[in-house]
Amino acid sequence: MRAQFVLSEIGVGLRRNLTMTFAVIVSVALSLALFGGALLMREQVSVMKDFWYDKVNVSIFLCNKNDAASGDTCAKGAVTAQQREEIKTDLKKMDIVESVHYETADEAYKHYKDQYGDTAIASIITPDQMQESFRVKLKDPEKYQVVATAFAGRAGVHSVQDQRGILENLFNMMKGMNVAALCVMGLMLVIALMLIVNTVRVSAFSRRRETGIMRLVGASSFYIQMPFIMEAAVAGLLGGVVACVLLVVGRYFLIDAGLRLAESMPLVNFIGWDAVFAVLPFVVVIGLLMPSLAAAIALRKYLKV
Repeated sequence: MRAQFVLSEIGVGLRRNLTMTFAVIVSVALSLALFGGALLMREQVSVMKDFWYDKVNVSIFLCNKNDAASGDTCAKGAVTAQQREEIKTDLKKMDIVESVHYETADEAYKHYKDQYGDTAIASIITPDQMQESFRVKLKDPEKYQVVATAFAGRAGVHSVQDQRGILENLFNMMKGMNVAALCVMGLMLVIALMLIVNTVRVSAFSRRRETGIMRLVGASSFYIQMPFIMEAAVAGLLGGVVACVLLVVGRYFLIDAGLRLAESMPLVNFIGWDAVFAVLPFVVVIGLLMPSLAAAIALRKYLKV
């Protein structure tokens, strides 16, 4: 097979269907950008979970004298010194517990004033209304239920709370955005495939005389189909490159410059450039292979050789 002939045919095909080729490039670029963005969003959620779950604690709130009216485990009044010591001892015996910090009611009141001192309700809160608590750091935050089962309902324990629950709504929202991006990507991918098939059909029809002559002189099916497949591959590759540019620019604009999320949200551990560069090869490869396979399948119907 002469490479010069194949390259010339690719150039001819791209020039004849310039508008449709441009549409293919744009649709492939958008669909792959959404695909790459979905991968990066999933990585961002994973990074944030690892970062925040390592910092959250399980809080075991103890009964105070004001909880007696609530009944249940606090019906007998505030936690006793013996109950408090037993809870602490049992916590330290658990293999899943990394550390235990006891917070007094006065310390809880001070922390509350630091966080909500400007609110109206903070002015009527007194230290005796605050609950003592144990802040428990687990070796594996996913094993919260083990602690909850062991201490919820125990005498002297008002409630057991997992701080991960505060973050779950955020993570669920990000997962929802990820699913939405994948759905839009799927729609754009279908549009891109339809455009590729239509482009191949138009290209095959416009060159039916050349392909007929090649068939008469004994050219193989692969030799005849290769220029059409390469046209789709070139368009897909260009779309993949554009998608990579969009991902790099998007990450730079959102995190480093423009919105500067890294500066405005210092408590969030954003993904680095290594995660972006790890996704780019997949985007390029898919951009190259997807149109090629679509063109090869389409040629079976529209190019009888």
